[in-house]
Amino acid sequence: MNTHGPAGLADLDHRIAGCRACPRLVAWREEVARVKRAAFADWTYWGRPVPGFGPDDARLLILGLAPAAHGGNRTGRMFTGDRSGDVLYRALYEVGLASQPEAVAMDDGLELYGVRITSPVHCAPPENKPTPTERDTCRAWLVQELRLLRPSVRAVVVLGAFGWQAALPAFAEAGWTVPRPRPAFAHGVRVTLAPAGAPADAPAPLDLFGCFHVSQRNTFTGRLTPEMLREVLRTAATTAGLLP
Repeated sequence: MNTHGPAGLADLDHRIAGCRACPRLVAWREEVARVKRAAFADWTYWGRPVPGFGPDDARLLILGLAPAAHGGNRTGRMFTGDRSGDVLYRALYEVGLASQPEAVAMDDGLELYGVRITSPVHCAPPENKPTPTERDTCRAWLVQELRLLRPSVRAVVVLGAFGWQAALPAFAEAGWTVPRPRPAFAHGVRVTLAPAGAPADAPAPLDLFGCFHVSQRNTFTGRLTPEMLREVLRTAATTAGLLP
């Protein structure tokens, strides 16, 4: 299922792609798209905010950090066309959550099974480091995405400490109760968020799983191995009801 109503995820994705709220990020993503990397000189870069990717009835959400300058900012799709995406999509394929092990372009035929991928910051930031203000400005998009996913989403894998810290306030705004003090990030940590509000309109409980980010720094040094990543994805997907 991937149908969208006028106020659904397709509309949200369209609005995200047109956002110009953060001047520094707008200038950077557009400069990268003009200058390009030599290896991609024949590409027409996306050069805009990168919306989420995956079905609108996803049971598992994967949260990254922000698009890569020559990955998502080039291809227009989350974790597509860069080394981090190579690691993530191969793991998703190997555990049965993606139709193919590689993600190279928006039209490559890749499908995700019950999984959606998004990030708390939708523009490629200089040095992969959004400012706290940019993170907080972008939060409204994540809150809206979470609200639209409330009927189906049951588990979230958060890649890295930045994503973890950025996402917790968004979960609180979207209808879940975040424990106090806020749970600390760690690889393999699992936290269950209870629904907030009246039972009639409260979402289902949500299980959060921490995972080291699939950055080259982590994967090249062995801090995050393919098996460690597959283990977190399998556990989260089983919790979400996607795997037996």
